[in-house]
Amino acid sequence: MLQRRLAGCLVFLSIPLFAQSDRGTITGTVADPAGAVVAAAPIEAKNVQTGNVYQGGTSATGNYVFQVPTGSYELTVTVPGFKKYVRQNIAVPVEQTIRIDVVLDVGSNAESVTVTESAPLLKTESGELSHNIEGSTLNNLPVLGTGSAAVGSTGIRSIWSVMNVIPGSYWTPDSAVRVNGTVSNMGSLRVEGQDSTNVYSRSTTSSNQPSVEAVQEFAIQTSNYAAEFGQAGAGLFNLTMKSGSNQFHGSAYDYFVNEDLNAGVPFTNSGNGHLLRPRARRNDYGFTVGGPVWIPKVYNGHDKTFFFFSWEQFRQTTVTNNTPVTVPTLLMRQGNFSQILTGRTLGTDGLGRTLKENTIYDPSTARLVNGVTYTDPYPGNAVPAQQFDPVSLKLQAMVPLPQNSGLINNYLPVYANTRVSAIPSIKIDHSINARLKLSGYWADTTTSATGNAAFAYPLGSAGSTSLRSQTTRINVDYTITPTLLLHWGGGLVDLYNHPTQRTYDPVAGLGFTGTYASPPLMPNFTGLSGSQGGTERRHRNRRTCRG
Repeated sequence: MLQRRLAGCLVFLSIPLFAQSDRGTITGTVADPAGAVVAAAPIEAKNVQTGNVYQGGTSATGNYVFQVPTGSYELTVTVPGFKKYVRQNIAVPVEQTIRIDVVLDVGSNAESVTVTESAPLLKTESGELSHNIEGSTLNNLPVLGTGSAAVGSTGIRSIWSVMNVIPGSYWTPDSAVRVNGTVSNMGSLRVEGQDSTNVYSRSTTSSNQPSVEAVQEFAIQTSNYAAEFGQAGAGLFNLTMKSGSNQFHGSAYDYFVNEDLNAGVPFTNSGNGHLLRPRARRNDYGFTVGGPVWIPKVYNGHDKTFFFFSWEQFRQTTVTNNTPVTVPTLLMRQGNFSQILTGRTLGTDGLGRTLKENTIYDPSTARLVNGVTYTDPYPGNAVPAQQFDPVSLKLQAMVPLPQNSGLINNYLPVYANTRVSAIPSIKIDHSINARLKLSGYWADTTTSATGNAAFAYPLGSAGSTSLRSQTTRINVDYTITPTLLLHWGGGLVDLYNHPTQRTYDPVAGLGFTGTYASPPLMPNFTGLSGSQGGTERRHRNRRTCRG
C-alpha cells in the first residue's frame, strides 16, 4: 500500500525584526554621553567569518534590533559628530538575545572607539529556559555512540545525544524523548528555522536526523518559550547548520569498532593462548568541506557566496554464529518420536492407563467414554506415513537437517546482516547585497538493512528495510527599512519507509489455502524456530512542506 501526503506552505512575513527561530538577536540602545537616545543612527552588523554585512538603524526611541544567522559578529555605529563605535567578538547563538547598549563619544568620524571584550549573554528580553550546544561540544564529550542500539535505526552518531548533557531531559533512541518529566515525544524539531518533526512517528528520531558534523549549533528550549512555538508540547529543538566562510576548511574522520581493541571474554581460549574476542566490526566515517564558491577565472564568491558540504556513512555487518536452534531429527522426519520419551510417568487417565511424558496420541482413535473423549497413543510413539499431512511434508523439506544427534539446539545457523546509512548534505549562502540575502539547505538521510534470519527463504525473513528522508530549506531575507525585515521561508520534508518482503504463493508452494495476505506471503507457522514468515510489509511515504 502506498500512502502519500503533500502539504504546501509558503510564508511571507513583513515584520519589525521579531524572532525567527533559525537566528539569534542583537539588540540594544544608542545614546550620547549625556544619556539621551540617538534616533536614526546607522548601524552595521558584520559576520566575521563570511564578511556579510547587515544594515540597520535605531528607531525614534534609540533602539535597534538585528536578526542574524548564528556566528561571530562585529557591530559598527557611525553617527556624524560622534566617534565611530566598533564592538567586536559578539558571539550570537541561535534563539538567544545579545544586548549591546552603545554610548557614543563626541568627536570626528575619523576617530573610532573599539571594544574588544566578549559580549555577555543576557536573558533580559525573554523568560524561556534554553540551552545552546555547539556541534564541537558533542564531538569533544564522550556522548556520541555508533550502532543501532546506541543511537537508533541509522546507526550514525546522533544529534539527539545532546540530551545526555541537558538537565531534566531523557532520550531513548527511536523510542522516547522526554523533557522535564512531560509526556514522551511531544517536542518539535526545527532545522534551519522550519519544522522538521517526523510526523509519521515522532519517536523515530533518527530517521530524518542530519549529520553531527554539519551542525553548527543545537538549541533546546525546555520551558517558557514564545507562543509562536505553541505546537511544541515538551521541548523545542532547533538545529542551525554550518555555513561556509571566506576561508576553505575541511575535515575527515572515522569512528570505528573492531574486536581487536576489545577485552577478551574471561576464562576462554582461542587456541593460541589468547582470550576469545567476538567479532565486532562497524565504521562511521565521512568528511566535510566548506568555503567560498570559487571558480578560477569565472567567479569569486569571497564575501558573497559560500558553501558547506558534509558526507557521512555508517557501515556494519553482524554475523550471527552463536545462537543454536532446534530442528527435527532424522527419525522425527519419518514420524518416529520415540526419542522424546523420557520414561517419566504423569499418573493415569480416566481409563486407568499410565500417562507417559511426551506421548503422542492418534486423533483417529478418538471415542467418547462417559462424556470424556479419549484417544490411544501411537505404537512406539511413531506416526504412520499415511497420516502425514502433505502441507507439513513440503514445509518440513524446507527445514535444514540437524548437524548433530542432539534432540534440541541441534542446528547452528550462520548468517550475516548488513546495515548501511548515509547522510550527504549541502548548505549554500549568497548575499546579493547588504539588504537581500539567500540561504538554501538540502540533506538526504538514507538507511538500508537486510533481514536475514536463522532459516533461509521462504521460512526465514527474506525482507529488507529501506528508509529515506530528504530535507530541503530555502530562506530569503530582505531589509525593507532599517527597522523592517521581510522574511520568506519554504521547506519540504520527504519521509519514505520502504520495507520489502519477497512474495510467496502458499497455495502453489505448499498447497496451503486460506491465507489472506496481499500480496501473498509465507504463512506464519507458530512453533517454527527462526521463522519470520507471514509478516505483512507496507510501503509508507510522508511529505510535509513547512514554511
